[in-house]
Amino acid sequence: KIAVIQMNSVSDVAANIAKARALIERAVDQEAPDWVCLPEHWNWSGGTTADKVANADTIPGGPAYSAAQELAARHRIWVHAGSIMERAHGEPKVRNTTVVFDRAGREVAVYRKIHLFDITLPDGTAYRESASVIAGREVVTYDCEGLKVGCAICYDLRFPELFQALAAKGAQLIALPSSFTLQTGKDHWDVLCRARAIETETYFAAPGQCGSFLAPGNERRFTYGHSLIADPWGHIIAKASDGEGFACARIDAKFLEQCRAAIPVADHKVIGREMEPVRPGKRV
Repeated sequence: KIAVIQMNSVSDVAANIAKARALIERAVDQEAPDWVCLPEHWNWSGGTTADKVANADTIPGGPAYSAAQELAARHRIWVHAGSIMERAHGEPKVRNTTVVFDRAGREVAVYRKIHLFDITLPDGTAYRESASVIAGREVVTYDCEGLKVGCAICYDLRFPELFQALAAKGAQLIALPSSFTLQTGKDHWDVLCRARAIETETYFAAPGQCGSFLAPGNERRFTYGHSLIADPWGHIIAKASDGEGFACARIDAKFLEQCRAAIPVADHKVIGREMEPVRPGKRV
């Protein structure tokens, strides 16, 4: 059983950690999930690059890292700790980093966001994640008690080649902690999440930030929320309500295999595999 946590993180590390702890403990008390995923940059949201660097977490041992680790061990659950702003020692930037803990609180995976959100929205609002974040380069999966989990973060969602790489590494569940903007989320969020689930034939867990936060210059920016879990057929089987909270669903390994047997796309791939050479004189 899995749970996605929806938060409204702000520029206050202690408040964000307390909020994450309360939401996870409520999910554990009410739903008893085995695996829980937090949203993108749950430990810090907003502020300038200098603010991000000053409040970034240390891996291992920082306050957000330690809180997620302690929650995993205390409740005997897997914690896919969304993403945290990670201190990049000696660098004037941070990393956008997922850390995963097993039921004993052991670190089992680290993923750093590959695709950085450098765009200008139709209303003119500019986002320049690369101004404050160092991109990752490694495609990461991990084993969760026999379930292979693939790692991605937010803007990665728009790059299907990453998800094909995760599928090629055996992913059965893909986690996408996010902080989608309200403007893009209302048009693209459900569609892209369902598309990635369908084309990889995986379960897809996508917790998001909701509400608003303050960007530099006291500009208030809004996030979309709508945290969801989709199945390998592309159905949304759980979705969080508006505001902070969580949504839960069960992974059904038999249904996953049924989907893959019905439409065996992994066996039908052509691009990226050696293709039959064209014989001289053969019409193509």
